[in-house]
Amino acid sequence: MPRAGLDPETVVAAAARLADAGGLRSLTLARLAADLGVRPPSLYAHVVGLEDVRRRLAIRGARELAAELQEAAAGRAGTEALSAVAAAYRDYATSHSGTYEALQQAPDPDDTDAVAASAAVVGVVLAVLRGYGLDGDDAIHAARIIRSALHGFVALQSAGGFGIPLDLDETFARLVAVLDVGLLAA
Repeated sequence: MPRAGLDPETVVAAAARLADAGGLRSLTLARLAADLGVRPPSLYAHVVGLEDVRRRLAIRGARELAAELQEAAAGRAGTEALSAVAAAYRDYATSHSGTYEALQQAPDPDDTDAVAASAAVVGVVLAVLRGYGLDGDDAIHAARIIRSALHGFVALQSAGGFGIPLDLDETFARLVAVLDVGLLAA
């Protein structure tokens, strides 16, 4: 019988806390069960296994990220929207590092929940790109470029890859400005 108060959302919320604190690789069923005060076999009443936990964590992360990006973009267009979305992306990635890591892999095309969550993130970026006059394949290429640049920055930042003592916020602002100039020229 499942423990009272324990459900899939509670399990995934605990997984997010653990992954964000120690990295996605530190997330195990044993650690998750200990955090929830149950034995590992008890988790199987709520999730299929570790891969299912990671899948659910990725969906949760994509939904959260989409909401953050949407809020940042609301009422903005062009350069202002790009800057706000880039800042929200960076903030989410750094404050939810394990969850962010979980959502980096493209979802299984047969997983409708994962595809929808991922599409919500992409949808916000595509809306921003419409402000630059981009749509169709051009917008998809631009979205990939933006994701690559932002992900690269946050990955280096998280790994301590910027050793020169210079303001990272200024560097990030310049990265976004370079993206903006490129998008305006596209």
